[in-house]
Amino acid sequence: MDARRIVESLVFSAVRKKAAEWGEDAEVSVSLEIPRQESHGDFSTNAAMQFAGRLGRKPRAVAEEIMSALREEDRRGRFASLAIAGPGFINIVLSEEFWREVLMVALEKGPRFGASKVGGGKTVHIEFVSANPTGPLHVGHGRGAAVGDALARILEFTGHKVVREYYINDVGNQMDNLGRSLFARYRVLCGRPSNLPEDGYRGEYMIELARDFREEVGDRYAESPEEEALPVFRKEAGDRILRGIRDDLASFRVSYDRWFAERELHDRGLVAAVLADLRERGQLYEADGATYFRSQALGDEKDRVLVRADGRTTYFAADVAYHRLKLRDRFSRMIDIWGADHHGYVARLRAALRGLGEDENRLDVLLVQFVTLIREGKAVQMSTRSGEFTTLREVLDEVGVDAARFFFLLRSYHTHLDFDLTLARTQSRNNPVYYIQYVHARICSVFREAEAQGKTLAGHPPLSILTFPEEVRLMKAVARFPDIVAECAKTLEPHRIPFYLLEVSDLFHAFYHQHRFLGESPERTQARLALALGVKTVVASGLSLIGVTAPDRM
Repeated sequence: MDARRIVESLVFSAVRKKAAEWGEDAEVSVSLEIPRQESHGDFSTNAAMQFAGRLGRKPRAVAEEIMSALREEDRRGRFASLAIAGPGFINIVLSEEFWREVLMVALEKGPRFGASKVGGGKTVHIEFVSANPTGPLHVGHGRGAAVGDALARILEFTGHKVVREYYINDVGNQMDNLGRSLFARYRVLCGRPSNLPEDGYRGEYMIELARDFREEVGDRYAESPEEEALPVFRKEAGDRILRGIRDDLASFRVSYDRWFAERELHDRGLVAAVLADLRERGQLYEADGATYFRSQALGDEKDRVLVRADGRTTYFAADVAYHRLKLRDRFSRMIDIWGADHHGYVARLRAALRGLGEDENRLDVLLVQFVTLIREGKAVQMSTRSGEFTTLREVLDEVGVDAARFFFLLRSYHTHLDFDLTLARTQSRNNPVYYIQYVHARICSVFREAEAQGKTLAGHPPLSILTFPEEVRLMKAVARFPDIVAECAKTLEPHRIPFYLLEVSDLFHAFYHQHRFLGESPERTQARLALALGVKTVVASGLSLIGVTAPDRM
């Protein structure tokens, strides 16, 4: 039961009725918003202003007629009041009985409260993290992992079939440089003079990889020429780093349905096939020995190289083949989650899809902004080549998985994130994830005490006794959960759930300090236990959707 959907249905029904009388098309954009000020009602609609211009009438007069139609549509008495505000907004206040009705639905549905079938079983492919297997995951990857995994959970909760995929970039110069870097570290450990490649990987993790590898093979490759040893060291480095990435993501509660290697695109001839298709469509031309894609004519800032002068295909060529493969897998929607530094890459990829005659509207690209780690009030410096970066594993070890996931999602991925490691470690109300988890633990404690006193919750609690303003606010907060989840799925913005959970937590903690759940009359005790269970339900579900645990004790 979704309060917004119910009110929308009533508003649209009333608008259609009046539009028919006015001889107007009812299919206009009519919004339904939650006013910022509680005194302005539970919902507000601009329906009257949308029609007033067409009709050549004053919006407030049109609003009067729509309100009359709304009262007729409200056969179950769900509206407590309707009022016109400002230039013609209609403010809607729902009855307390309506909120009690939604609370009862929440109790009946339990963990499935807020779930829906709006996705209609459509398949959604989400590709996220996909860090090159040239080093361990850093905090930027962690934010992308939190966003991608939370979105997958939310979309599944709203009736979508989701496929999570990690794209492994295991082809190209970067892998050669990685192999040479490992070989150089290995030779040093074997007591042989060796210099790192100028563009090699210098992190401490490379020394650890070399040490582990030498423990297995000894000095077998100490005298081997680099080019002869390179295939072995390239594979060892890539495989070992990828295993570390898999382990870190598993520890972060992130799982994938598919791990797709870029090399497979070449082995299956898919890159060659996409080049042939583009050539047949007249989208390629030769210049200076290289093959270019006419991407500028399709919305990119300039044409792009697909095949270098030496015959090697570019990363972009493989990426085009990869996205066409996903489109031909018949996914209804594809979501790519990239770092903000890939901003310029979006236009060229969309241009390639248009050049292939594919529907680019099936692709959404989410750009996740950068993360700055703050420790004791100071920024932590990060550099992937120098080895000074902070890994995701280090963050998890320092603050824990729950805090890491929550803090990564506490701000919209559209904005830069300052991640306060010091705050994330604290166990106080100042730490938002601790503050929210404590609501769940506190409610569990109330129910343990109720059981000890023989005051377990009955099947049909007398919710009509919930009339205090604080009780009504909590019921409204519980009722908003389905709407929040639906908006997250619609906008692809999982940060709305942490915001919502903080609001619910503020209301609950305030209520807890003002009122008692136990020690009241039997009827009030039952009603308040039901209210507490409703809060516990949405807090547990909300935390689950962002991959955070809901502890019973703290």
